[in-house]
Amino acid sequence: MSEKKKDITPTEIRYDKESRTLTLTYTDGKSWDYTAEFLRVYSPSAEVRGHAPGEEVLQVGKEDVAIEKIDPVGNYAVSLKFDDGHDTGIYSWDWLHTLGERMEEYWQDYLSKLEAEGIQRMTTSERLAT
Repeated sequence: MSEKKKDITPTEIRYDKESRTLTLTYTDGKSWDYTAEFLRVYSPSAEVRGHAPGEEVLQVGKEDVAIEKIDPVGNYAVSLKFDDGHDTGIYSWDWLHTLGERMEEYWQDYLSKLEAEGIQRMTTSERLAT
């Protein structure tokens, strides 16, 4: 018999525009702060993830991205609109919970992929200073 999946819906969703951080607290008591950059880079959209393994598109230049709008999708997800125009992909509660649990691993993987491509992350102020 399969075990019923635990309900992991957020009990609180809060976005801080200044820090560009989305905070979700879940029914299982876990809470994570997701930067807009992290969420943009790990968008569940086909535009980012592709339609099959190996079709993923490395997202670059997203250091200063912000979330403009958060819309509920039923009772299972949110749709995020970013200020770079990206607004596809539905962030299910399961996907967001997985991102939270594996945030460090995923972030390091992203940084490794950028490094392998010879791409450096820079904020707008860092770009302007050079």
